[in-house]
Amino acid sequence: MDLLLWRHAEAEDGEDDMKRRLTARGEKQARAMAGWIRHQQPKDLRIIVSPAVRTQQTAEALNLPFETVRKIGPDACVSELIAASGWPTANGAVLIVGHQPSLGRLASLLLAGHETEWSIKKGAVWWLSNRVRREENQTVLRAVMPVELLG
Repeated sequence: MDLLLWRHAEAEDGEDDMKRRLTARGEKQARAMAGWIRHQQPKDLRIIVSPAVRTQQTAEALNLPFETVRKIGPDACVSELIAASGWPTANGAVLIVGHQPSLGRLASLLLAGHETEWSIKKGAVWWLSNRVRREENQTVLRAVMPVELLG
């Protein structure tokens, strides 16, 4: 299974966290990363997105169908991200468009074996794969793509 973690692009400040929209810079970041994802897109990609406006706008840049999952919103815990994605046994690939700190905590759990405060920059994608070697599950870091490297 492949698991892509995409943190929403830059968003405006605001009192209602769920209604914060992307800035003009954030819209540009989302379009740039969406182009990279479409170019690298794994087969059988399922896209799940937080219900927050900024994540919805980020995902919309892909111009691909996606599913809104309430449980992966800004206050999601790692277990909710794992359950929503089906890690590590789901077929195909899953792209989560979500938030800090849960995306960073998920990456640290899968790569280092425990939750800690890892930072995933706004607009960036981390691509992880699961494989079985010698009857043991392993997580492989395939790519870390910050949006700044795209243009």
